[in-house]
Amino acid sequence: MALLANHIAVVTGAGSGIGRAIAAGYAREGAQVVLLDVNTDTVAEASKEIRNAGGKAESFALDVTKRDDCFALAKQVADKVGQVSILVNNAGITRRNAFTAEPETVAKDWNDIISLNLNGVFNVTQAFLAPLRASKGRIVNIGSIQSFVHLRTPSSAAYTTSKHGVLGFTKALAVELGKEGVRVNAIGPGFIETNINANVRATNPALVQAFVDHTPLARTGKPEDIVGPAIFLASDLSAYVTGTIVMVDGGYRTV
Repeated sequence: MALLANHIAVVTGAGSGIGRAIAAGYAREGAQVVLLDVNTDTVAEASKEIRNAGGKAESFALDVTKRDDCFALAKQVADKVGQVSILVNNAGITRRNAFTAEPETVAKDWNDIISLNLNGVFNVTQAFLAPLRASKGRIVNIGSIQSFVHLRTPSSAAYTTSKHGVLGFTKALAVELGKEGVRVNAIGPGFIETNINANVRATNPALVQAFVDHTPLARTGKPEDIVGPAIFLASDLSAYVTGTIVMVDGGYRTV
């Protein structure tokens, strides 16, 4: 039997990159997937690809920073699709401005990144909490190597703070919900080739090489590299795993 048969899985930021790859992977493992993204066109396209491949998928537009919209969407999913048992909090952004940059730029970065990367995780998780508790569900949060370290390359302090927060939220929720059978874990990607870093890869090869040189597997990652760990954490294969983070960074943090 497929590892995620009889599950309904919600994936945020599913229109592209890691979220899109996870949604497709979950569908291949038998889950009915609900793809959420602020970009209506890309998320509809991703959902259509899954259906064309024989999977079950629905898509909805959602800005995870809007709390009321998250709750309204959760009700819509419950009415139209069914009881959600897997939630992947993947939606996020990054910016690479130094904290010593122009103050208004730094403040905007902080507000935008914390609002999406951290508050967005809170909003969506709270919105889908009732069905997740009822189904003894699984929550998978997308953290980062920056859940532990601030990279030596120029990088926003807000992004590091947000990903530390995601890991802390993961641990806190795992403790609180564990007795109800809800498991909460995170994945810590390294440098994964997505649209978020497409400009950096195109314009700053030296920065990319710095990541590769620090990575024992000597390559950048692909969105598909996150899929296996995401399936593991959502499936019964990880029935006794909660409150932890699975690093998918090519060994970056070991060096």
